[in-house]
Amino acid sequence: MKTEQGLLRISIVVTFLLAGVGILFGILSGSFAIVFDGVYALTDAAMTIVALLVSNLIATGGKGRLVKHFTMGFWHLEPMVLGLNGILLTGAAIYALINAIGSIMEGGRPLDFDQAIIYAVVTLVITISMAVIGTRANRTIQSDFVALDAKAWIMSAGLTGALLIAFVTGYVIQGTAHEWLSPYIDPVALAVVCLVIIPIPAGTIRQALADILLVTPGDLKSEVDAVAKGIVDKYGFLSFRAYVARVGRGRQIELFFIVPEDFPPKKLQEWDDIRDEIGIAIGEEGPDRWLTIAFTTDPEWAD
Repeated sequence: MKTEQGLLRISIVVTFLLAGVGILFGILSGSFAIVFDGVYALTDAAMTIVALLVSNLIATGGKGRLVKHFTMGFWHLEPMVLGLNGILLTGAAIYALINAIGSIMEGGRPLDFDQAIIYAVVTLVITISMAVIGTRANRTIQSDFVALDAKAWIMSAGLTGALLIAFVTGYVIQGTAHEWLSPYIDPVALAVVCLVIIPIPAGTIRQALADILLVTPGDLKSEVDAVAKGIVDKYGFLSFRAYVARVGRGRQIELFFIVPEDFPPKKLQEWDDIRDEIGIAIGEEGPDRWLTIAFTTDPEWAD
């Protein structure tokens, strides 16, 4: 529970169990909303498995032939998985919304509220627990995968909570003058839930696309520029070029310093000392930082 991989494994097991129970209860109770809840969970579980595989690759650096084919690392896989996950979850919600609207136009569908309420209560407790566990653990782990997984549990809890309210309402109005509304409870609840959850993955999708397209993050670029400018002023270099990208959890930074042609000769160790100084100033040294620093008298090498 204290590692990214451990949390994702537990999330996968719980999600598959809930998905199976959800689809079964949905069929027995006649609730398409519950069936959608199960299918949504299956989609999320499948993508969590992919996320776990990518997380392991990033953490271990791969083995054997994989290393030969991915010498630049596996960071680029992370935004691809995050983006695909968000798109699939959004697509599933849009599809369910279309079905809900169609059902409403056809007069709704009958529903066994007793079974539906039992499912909703049990599922709500589990989803809230998983959301709390993931959110708290990620304060230390700081993983985009765990953050997205926790967000998915929050979305599932919200969906289930809305369904519970709808099912209880349908149960209460049985035998009253409002019983004619019962067939509409399930599709209306599903439509409302879908409208709420469709925009939620938008931020993750947007960030994933930015990472895939290597859009330069303004804050990181400003930080690197400030460090490089300080080095230029300190050592009397002519200028610098900085190329920065954030790919998932990885930061890729390339710095080229333009040195005067008559610059006093230095030993290789002295150039390495300058590199170390730059690396310390940029910070966050570790396996997720790719830092390249070059010195040249020819600007064309840097452009």
